Amino acid sequence: MKISIGKAAAELGVTKETLRRWERSGRIASERTPKGHRRYDLSKLLGITARKNPSEKRTIGYARVSSQDQKGDLVRQSSLLESYCSSQGWKYEILQDLGSGLNYNKKGLKNLIKQICSGAVGRLVITHKDRLLRFGSELIFSLCEHFGTEVVIINASEERDFEDDLVQDVLEIITVFSARLYGSRSRKNKKLLDALKQAANEI
Repeated sequence: MKISIGKAAAELGVTKETLRRWERSGRIASERTPKGHRRYDLSKLLGITARKNPSEKRTIGYARVSSQDQKGDLVRQSSLLESYCSSQGWKYEILQDLGSGLNYNKKGLKNLIKQICSGAVGRLVITHKDRLLRFGSELIFSLCEHFGTEVVIINASEERDFEDDLVQDVLEIITVFSARLYGSRSRKNKKLLDALKQAANEI
């Protein structure tokens, strides 16, 4: 994919002048349009960035919970990530999401994936594997491997009770489909949701 110097700079998180300097030094190359504008091959630029020294890349901690009721856990996750990264002497950024582990369209997750694919992330730190996604964490791990991002799972060896989280994810799915079937304000939808909430509380 060929992109302009402005888009290339934005993707890599550098200035246009940095790209020009890299080109003058022979580190990267560009093509020119008939009007003389630079065009860069994005895949080659990402390859250049991915080969940076890991110590020069960012460390990102990622925290997620499924519902508003779990905001306290989100704070605890973030605090644990901050403490762990600080104890290692890493410069870090914490990304947070409040949303289902079945939702791939969360703002923080999309930001994380974009930064990994830019080659700018040297290390991803999470408290548990399922904080990324309920199903599909391996996809993110594959991206990390491809772009040279180390994955650190703080509590990888611990058993984690995620029943509450799983219940919230399932409730969210059923809520969406029942609203589509019966209408979000219908009596049938309300009756179904009340029954689901009661079942969730019993669990």
